[in-house]
Amino acid sequence: MSDCVECRNFPCTDVKHECYVVPNIEVNPDGISIAMISEAAPVDPRDYYYARGNPLFQQTTVQAFKDAGMNVASIRDLVDLGVYFTTAVKCGKTGYSIKPNTVKECSTILEKELALFPSVKVLMLMGDVAIKALNLVAKRAGEGNVIPSDSTYKIRKRKYHFRRKRVFPSYLQAGPSFFIEKSKRRMIAEDIAAALKLVK
Repeated sequence: MSDCVECRNFPCTDVKHECYVVPNIEVNPDGISIAMISEAAPVDPRDYYYARGNPLFQQTTVQAFKDAGMNVASIRDLVDLGVYFTTAVKCGKTGYSIKPNTVKECSTILEKELALFPSVKVLMLMGDVAIKALNLVAKRAGEGNVIPSDSTYKIRKRKYHFRRKRVFPSYLQAGPSFFIEKSKRRMIAEDIAAALKLVK
């Protein structure tokens, strides 16, 4: 994947460019039915989804799928089942939030990335940054917002679509906060279970 999409200019000023990462895995695009998009690359590249060992993003994401009833042990297990993982912002954060211009810039990379997966049926937007990024992709095409501006807990059970794909707005599952916020963890599991049901 990293051979197909890239950032060339690195114009953003509120992220760590040394933490830039695009998924560096070989994957059969036709075998991917769910794309899960989280917020930003980790500050430590060793925590990224596809890093060696047992990276943090793998730990929390695998647990989220286990919470949803899946018997899996690794990100590779999930990729083999047709789930692709990426981030809306390809560099690590420097603070709590990410500037709108950074999300906008990276949304052009995300758009090219998602276009490589013609068989995707479900887009899972894990957190506000992922939601904003997909809305920007849609706006550039003149399609308007996919997800309305409101609290996630208020909108997550409604049905949304983007280019014949079902879209689930949910909460961030990648990182240490996943283990802390039990109510969000339950809602993430519900959203994952609903997405898996659609593609079975």
